[in-house]
Order: sequence, then C-alpha cells, then structure tokens
Amino acid sequence: MIDATGIPQTILLLGGTSEIGLAITKRYLKERPLRVILAAMPGDDALDAAVASLKEAGASEVHTLDFDATAFDTHPAVIDKAWEIADVDVAIVAFGLLGDNEVLWQDQKAALTEFNVNTTGAVSVGVLLGQKMKAQGYGQIIVMSSVAGEKVRRSNFVYGASKAGLDGFYRLLGEALAEYGPKVLVVRPGQVRTRMSAHVKEAPLTVTKEAVARQVVNAARDGKSLIWAPPLFRLVMIALKHIPGPIFKKLNI
Repeated sequence: MIDATGIPQTILLLGGTSEIGLAITKRYLKERPLRVILAAMPGDDALDAAVASLKEAGASEVHTLDFDATAFDTHPAVIDKAWEIADVDVAIVAFGLLGDNEVLWQDQKAALTEFNVNTTGAVSVGVLLGQKMKAQGYGQIIVMSSVAGEKVRRSNFVYGASKAGLDGFYRLLGEALAEYGPKVLVVRPGQVRTRMSAHVKEAPLTVTKEAVARQVVNAARDGKSLIWAPPLFRLVMIALKHIPGPIFKKLNI
C-alpha cells in the first residue's frame, strides 16, 4: 500500500535500466527501504549495475523480470509475475527509443520499431497495469512522455509522433481509472542528461535525471496528473503551439 505520506512499499520499473526510472526509484528510496521489481530486456548489460545501485540506495529487495517491449504476447505474464511478487503500488513506464529522425522517416523497419516500443508497447502494458490497479483499488502509474509529443516538430517527428500516441493514451487512462482509485501521472520532460540523449546537442532547459526524479515524486504525492520537466517547459510549449503553421515551418525546429 501507499502510505499517508505518499510512499509506496513496492515499485515496478518497466524499462529496468532506464536512468530516469532508476532515479525516480532512488528518490522514493530516500524516504524508506522499498521492494523494487526491475523488468528489463533479457541480456541487458546494465541490469546488474542497476540492481547493485538500488541495493546501495537502500532497497530491501530487488527482483528482476525479463521484459521485451515489443513481445506483446508476453506482457500479461510479465505483469502477472510482478504481482505474484507483491501488489505493486507504483509502476513506472520508462522504456523508449529515440533514434535518428532522418533515418527513421525513410526506413520502414526502423520507424515501426520506434512505434512498437514507444507507443504500442507502452499502451500494451498500460492496459494491463490499469486493470491490475483497478482490481486492487489503488496504485500510481508514472509514465515518461516527452514535450516532443505535445508539439510534433519536423526535426524529430517520428519520435514525437510516437510519444504523442503514448501521451494521449495515458492521460485518458488516468481519467478512466480515477473513479476506481488508481492515479496516472504523465511526465513531459525536455532534454535530460542520460545515455539516450548523449549524442544530441544539449538544448536550453536541459535538466538532470535527479531533478526530474525529485519533481516526479513530489507531483505524484500531490496527486497531479501531468507535469513538464522542468516546469518552465509548460510556458515554452504554450508559446510554440500558438505559432502559426507557416511561421513554425520556417523556424525549422
């Protein structure tokens, strides 16, 4: 159960080696020891280090499950196995692909992989998590979306479109689950300093994973359903969405 201060007993991290997902988990661990379940790709070289870092951060138990975001037929069994370990209080959906946009829009296989991971895989587990938490009458789903999905731009439109699908699904999943107790928090970060963005030129308002984690845990505790990281990005996106199409196209951003 999630206690009166908003601290869970069990966290499931889908995308078990995600740097942001691990940072959020460690932020929760600052409050007290927790049970953590890491669902990661079979053979992920970073998994052992993730387990060790969580134990060092104070996790009371760390369990691992094999999880392939594109192996949709296996998802029900993965989620069932997580709940066999313990009722999950907080589920973090933090897996995804970025990719090179100029390759993605011209390569069918690469584009489909991007969508199968970022959109279809995320929706697949979202339905399953929603039903588990609806049945238990409580729970918190935290999903990593992106500002790229709020205003899809030419420079990364394949990634942005894939995140737009995820974003829309989870925002309305939160509405659908509200009457049953579970909550959904959609997180729209800008650029975060992680392995995923290491090859991309650092943009204004780039933040650390620790800063995102602090904001996410506070927002979940406050019952929020949508946040931007950093918060200033909300104003940036409002401005971008009101730029007329022809002018926006000329900006080439």
